Amino acid sequence: MSTSPAAETVEGGCHCGAVRFRARISSHAAIRCNCSICTKKGFLHLLVPEEDFELLQGTDAIQTYTFGTHTAKHHFCKHCGIHSFYRPRSHPDRIDVNVYCLEGIDPSAFDVTLFDGKDWKGNIADLLKR
Repeated sequence: MSTSPAAETVEGGCHCGAVRFRARISSHAAIRCNCSICTKKGFLHLLVPEEDFELLQGTDAIQTYTFGTHTAKHHFCKHCGIHSFYRPRSHPDRIDVNVYCLEGIDPSAFDVTLFDGKDWKGNIADLLKR
């Protein structure tokens, strides 16, 4: 994990506790996407550099779903079904953490930007600037 002084170390995981992670976050800027999968999952996105994410437990409890280009790796707990993090298509060098799965953090403390993922191709350039 990086050691940025402005970063905050948080932990989170799935509902049943089988999947646990730690992340260093340096921003409370989240993204809400309206694409078909994000809407159905209820995912509130927080992109973190890969080196600022650590899977603490649950490698054996993680299942992965892919579709379309198969670039995004949608990880979820095979026991409780919660999607606490995944590898996004937009930023394959980062981990996308679900803000709702962070412990001790009020999701309303995040500045949420809307991303029109229904028109992913037409809007991805704006998202890549983050």
